[in-house]
Amino acid sequence: MATVISSSCICPQVLTQQPRIAPRTPEISKVSCSSSSLPSSTFFRRHSLKKEENILLKGQNGKFSGRRTGSCWAHTGFAVKAVAVSNDSVRTTPMGLQVVETDKPNSRVLLSVTVPANVCKTAYDEVIKEFSKKVKVPGFRPGKRIPENVLVNYIGVSQVRSSAIEAILKKTLGEALSSVAGRALKESEHITSKFQDLEASFSPDAALSYDVTVDVAPEIEWTSEKAYRNLKVTVELESDSTPEQNANKEFRSRLKDLGSLRVKESGGLEMGDVGIIDISCNRVNPDGTLGDRILSAEQKGKRAGFQLDTEDGANFLPGFVDALVGINRDETREFKLVFPQTWSQEFLRGIHAQFTGFCKEIFVRRLPEVDDSLAPKLLEGSTSIEQVKTLLLQKHESEAAQAKKQATHFAIAEELAKVVIVDVPHSLLEEQGRQMYAAKLIELQAKSKLAKEQVIQLSSPEMVTNYLQAQKDKITDTVKQTLAVAQIFKLENLQYTEEELNSEIESAIAEFNSYNQEYDEKRVREQAEELLEGSKVMDWLVANSQIEYRTLTTVQE
Repeated sequence: MATVISSSCICPQVLTQQPRIAPRTPEISKVSCSSSSLPSSTFFRRHSLKKEENILLKGQNGKFSGRRTGSCWAHTGFAVKAVAVSNDSVRTTPMGLQVVETDKPNSRVLLSVTVPANVCKTAYDEVIKEFSKKVKVPGFRPGKRIPENVLVNYIGVSQVRSSAIEAILKKTLGEALSSVAGRALKESEHITSKFQDLEASFSPDAALSYDVTVDVAPEIEWTSEKAYRNLKVTVELESDSTPEQNANKEFRSRLKDLGSLRVKESGGLEMGDVGIIDISCNRVNPDGTLGDRILSAEQKGKRAGFQLDTEDGANFLPGFVDALVGINRDETREFKLVFPQTWSQEFLRGIHAQFTGFCKEIFVRRLPEVDDSLAPKLLEGSTSIEQVKTLLLQKHESEAAQAKKQATHFAIAEELAKVVIVDVPHSLLEEQGRQMYAAKLIELQAKSKLAKEQVIQLSSPEMVTNYLQAQKDKITDTVKQTLAVAQIFKLENLQYTEEELNSEIESAIAEFNSYNQEYDEKRVREQAEELLEGSKVMDWLVANSQIEYRTLTTVQE
């Protein structure tokens, strides 16, 4: 039974933790000098609008592009050493385009493109020619030349201009972007000129100008030469309890589950007993008077309050159980406590509160006799009490080692973000943020068994946008860590084996299947490589950092 004094039951925040799904690799765009394969009806929209339809979970192939749970220290897989672009550099392309390149913040380049009149005229004539082949104008036989003015008037000036502008963009955009080919991030190009402005100013005999921005691979620098070497890291561990203590606690909990409760005929609540208690709570003002109620710390019911197991004192507010020991049935007791600074809900930290407890019933616990015949009931598959204890100890030793490793990796990553200098592109922030949000949805869906309609609602553009804005700083740090890890893998010439890669791929596919999620095999392989490289880097950093471990005793969640 969940208790109101357990910190985990007060306003759980399920979508604000660190992602456990690796980010999608930002790819370098292969910019071609010809975009003729793009359909004119979708071209301008493709390059000027963000693709909200692919906002979450779906990749280019319509398949899931998020990564399974696991280490989040994947790297980006692209060359992060970018060639600097001089401010306002001007160049003329073979087609005669004049392109002015201007550096912008966040590793973005603005390209101001001027298309010469002859190119505009050629594109316009091609559009007119195509229309004359396909459009049937009353009074003209098929194949007969239609005067341009008649054709334009029949089709509509606006439609002809729009088609001509799209044709010009298709013809010129690839060549305009050629200077950033090889370092432009895939699908980051964005035409910033308004289409209606281009249409209003268009003339087939005049030059046409438009602006396009593109994100480029950011340059990685360090606060000092190889600042990532010998990092000084402090790792705070959440609990000072040992694996042995946790194993004994779980053994006792399993044993209690097999026991029974009987009503205590006389006497007050003692250690080892279970009480059914109504709890109310008020803030205590600085002058000692009672303030507002703290509803999240209250529990009342017509038939029952909450079940207080006196042996689980570590799960409750410090001093809470001690304050209720000795209470009798039908007795009301008041006591004051202070929420510690380690309490999981920040809005309650340091708050002085007065609790009122009304005891409805007291139970004495009866435990079964402990012998080997009880072993299978305590732990399926076990044959002796000794085996049960051994397996539980192994479980908690493994959990403790994993928790320590994860805490170490997070602490190192935080320090890494402090020593890396990178102008993070907006496209990487958005992509990383969407993957983080996707990871949260998958985790939430796995825990809460959300209906498909609920997942769709949580995947709405508004929900994702709100998450990206609220978590911008965290997303930025994650991208910086990701880029730093990629750079370290190359600088230190780290390697992984083919066997390790195949094992990671098999594990990833198995987990996707367990979630009934589609996946892209190529993408799975890429992310397996990223995760392995990230893992190798983190292992290297652990071995080459000064690490201090501190135990922080907190209220258990």
